[in-house]
Amino acid sequence: MQTYLECVPCFVRQALGAGVMVTDDPAVHERLLRETLRLVAEMPFDRPPPWMGQRIHRLLRKLTGNPDPYRQAKIRSNALALELYPTLRRQVYAGCDPFAASVRIAIAGNVIDFAQGNGPDDIKLRRVLEEAITASHTGSAALAIDELRQAIKQADSILFLADNAGELVLDRLLLEQMPRDRVTVAVRGSPVINDATLRDAEVADLMSLVNVMDNGSDAPGTILQSCSVAFKERFARSDLVIAKGQGNYETLNEENARIVFLLRAKCPVIARDIGCAVDEPVICQNHREQNQTRASSFPSELET
Repeated sequence: MQTYLECVPCFVRQALGAGVMVTDDPAVHERLLRETLRLVAEMPFDRPPPWMGQRIHRLLRKLTGNPDPYRQAKIRSNALALELYPTLRRQVYAGCDPFAASVRIAIAGNVIDFAQGNGPDDIKLRRVLEEAITASHTGSAALAIDELRQAIKQADSILFLADNAGELVLDRLLLEQMPRDRVTVAVRGSPVINDATLRDAEVADLMSLVNVMDNGSDAPGTILQSCSVAFKERFARSDLVIAKGQGNYETLNEENARIVFLLRAKCPVIARDIGCAVDEPVICQNHREQNQTRASSFPSELET
């Protein structure tokens, strides 16, 4: 996905918001903002938005001397998700379709996102998760979930691309419904925003459940050119890629692979590109796959 002009104000807000959250030094705020404006002025607009996000957050880490500025935010998100997990798990398995419920929870968990602000408060996260548990899946949503169910059953090799810390704990409910010996979960190679790393996968106890690897990159998405050789090889041999979050959608929606995206559309640009409403839960395929053979298999809306 390319970067649009509407993305530019978002880059500026993201840089200033991140700077203010991480340090109270106005000199750092000014330097970060000026450098971001310079980078945006020179950036190629055919690159996806996470390409700029990668550079903004490299600059933030350099100016603050902090290799993981969002660490405390990730710790809080993990702690809250771990607190909620036992109850959510009981509710999932008490229902008539644990797979469908776990898909809805995985998408709802995508609200734990600090890229566009300070992330959700506890009340909002609990509300979104409760709505996911109690939602019915009918019409296009039921079709989308059933198509994903069948795709998972048919795939010999599944790559699950994680997004944020805390969210990854909730993803565990979906991973439990999958053929674990055929699944690899990939996290970021090093800290960027509140994206999950190997440390967060350990907190979620994923290593006891499935194979876990990092992608070798610090981009807030999956920019394949920025990833390790090992990850690119794993990506290439996967029959099915399940990708969480906007950053993965922005960086992979034009790739020639079978990819299913699970996310909440958090901005008008993404909503327009997908064809849904802002803040809507979404299951969709990458554009190239849609344009080739499976245009209607995964509808854009997940009805709630």
